Amino acid sequence: MIDAHCHLAALGTSTNGCWVSPRMLKSPVARSVAWSLGIPLDNAEAANRIYMEKLDEEFAKSESVDQAVLLAMDGVYDASGRLDKAHTDFLISNDYLFEVVKTRPHFLPGVSINPTRRDALDELERCAERGAVLVKVLPNAQVFDPSDGRFLRFYRRLGELGIPFLSHIGYEFSLIGQDQSVGDPDRLVQALEQGATVIAAHGCSQGLFFIEKHIPTMLQMVRRYKNFYSDLSALTLPNRFGALLRIRRHPEIFERLVFGTDYPLPCYSFPAIFGGGFLEARRATNRFDRQARVLHALGVRAEADLSKLLRK
Repeated sequence: MIDAHCHLAALGTSTNGCWVSPRMLKSPVARSVAWSLGIPLDNAEAANRIYMEKLDEEFAKSESVDQAVLLAMDGVYDASGRLDKAHTDFLISNDYLFEVVKTRPHFLPGVSINPTRRDALDELERCAERGAVLVKVLPNAQVFDPSDGRFLRFYRRLGELGIPFLSHIGYEFSLIGQDQSVGDPDRLVQALEQGATVIAAHGCSQGLFFIEKHIPTMLQMVRRYKNFYSDLSALTLPNRFGALLRIRRHPEIFERLVFGTDYPLPCYSFPAIFGGGFLEARRATNRFDRQARVLHALGVRAEADLSKLLRK
């Protein structure tokens, strides 16, 4: 099995092209992740090394997952298509991603390209040549509307290259979200109609606990578009597991579901209570197996073959 949603994280150095804003470093999520992994936020070189050591170590323990798509994160761009660092809180460069996966065949490069950047098509071609298997975006934090007609050529080229488009769905709390409405799944229709394979993240959950208005939309999009999929990442989190309980009622869409964790965010065992597998899930020694066991306990199957969707 392949994890479609595993994040690369790094502090900026003089060479890696990454950036984490001071206000992001002060956020509860950043501090929580740093504390849980023992990462020193005042030493970039050590922090980046420790993050990958911890990820490698935890991934090696997994009995469920063979590979994971490691994700970069593009920034915010201004009206002229240039990087707007003042409004960017988290940037993990594609070049750093390629450097990290070069010696780790168990990780696949999931690049991030904000389609508002002036060189978006050129960057897509460059990343495709270097072996990118998908493009990941987070519109809420990257400040763009996926339904904007300016991006039709970008989506069309994704379809031609066979590179899936993985887009965040719902509210964004881990990073500093801007316009939360751009996380609605119906904003992805333009990409689907241009022929791109779309993977809507987080089971199309809204991320507001039990207020899950996007599930009917997801069901409609599965019926309407053969190139529409959704990953199951982050669905054991307290604010999203309501969607997981709803998804389990619709086995007809399991063939469009893709496995994912949202590492380094935690994978909780408690949703397995609703399927009788809590103790087994709790015994998992890593996030990847815990996520798989919770899904198994609830009878939710990620039946889409991600290896066939990803660009080779």
